[in-house]
Amino acid sequence: MTSAIRAETRRAERRRRIERRRRRAVATVTATLSACVMIVSGALLASGATGSGGDPQAQGVGSASARGATPQTASPTPTPTPTSSPTPSESENDAEFCPGEVADAIESGDSEAVVVVAGGGEAFRDAVVSGRADGCIALDHPAWQWIVVNKRRPIQPENFAPELVEPATYSPIGAHLAPNAADALDEMTRAAQEAGVGDIGLESGYRSYEAQVEAYDAQILARGSEEAADETSARPGYSEHQLGLAADLVACEAGTCGSIYDFEGTPQQQWIAENAAEFGWIVRYTGTETGTTGYESEPWHLRFVGAELATAYVEGGYDTFEDFWGLPAAPDYD
Repeated sequence: MTSAIRAETRRAERRRRIERRRRRAVATVTATLSACVMIVSGALLASGATGSGGDPQAQGVGSASARGATPQTASPTPTPTPTSSPTPSESENDAEFCPGEVADAIESGDSEAVVVVAGGGEAFRDAVVSGRADGCIALDHPAWQWIVVNKRRPIQPENFAPELVEPATYSPIGAHLAPNAADALDEMTRAAQEAGVGDIGLESGYRSYEAQVEAYDAQILARGSEEAADETSARPGYSEHQLGLAADLVACEAGTCGSIYDFEGTPQQQWIAENAAEFGWIVRYTGTETGTTGYESEPWHLRFVGAELATAYVEGGYDTFEDFWGLPAAPDYD
């Protein structure tokens, strides 16, 4: 098979994967909308059956949905889900983006579904960068896959902890990730095996605030100063690992894995660089934009953002998540 045919085969498979994810996301939104309609209809029927009929204020008193308030749903994290309701201070453009399908997707708590109904990764990015999504989308909320964490954007609350699962992908330390990230990692590492590039392991996934204290202190000891440690390790409260959406990968063979520092230049690393976006991952620190991120090259450090945004990121030619969202550089701590 020629290289051109192989490339076209990979592109076709990428399109099929993205289309499957889109269908799942749309199904999530549809199910959420149907549930909301049933709740509202039930509340209206119940209030009509029990109300006196003489007081219009009695209708729907017992239902938040019937009153027009945002229904309360389980948050995907211990942090409350951002509201999808526009505020009176928003512009007309905000109001055009936030209600309707986008609001329903936000209620579902599914980040990928929100991006899909917004029109895909590039359309979602444009809405955020232009300010049209200000009424319902925040880049600093840890419940969502699009959150930006860097040296000037700490995680709030400081003790945030996501829902976690253990991926099927081999991890020397038994690392965990957020559920969507774990599923995407497993799909990606299986695809790498099928492509014949070798096994990939998960060296590090979720780290609590306390674990990041230890990791950062270890880098200070190894490098001799905070300034040197800051080039390769995040300070506690500023690490993407605390989100459960970051993965440090290693190349493995016959059940033995190298270190993260051995990853660069391996067939696994080269395959990841070319294909990670298909599975919703981006290489967060390439080393070409240290002046923006403040970090040296880390080809092993991947950040999960979802297939739609990852595809828009790669196809748009962005080198940093900061540039992707039009945010200021964050080379150092305030």
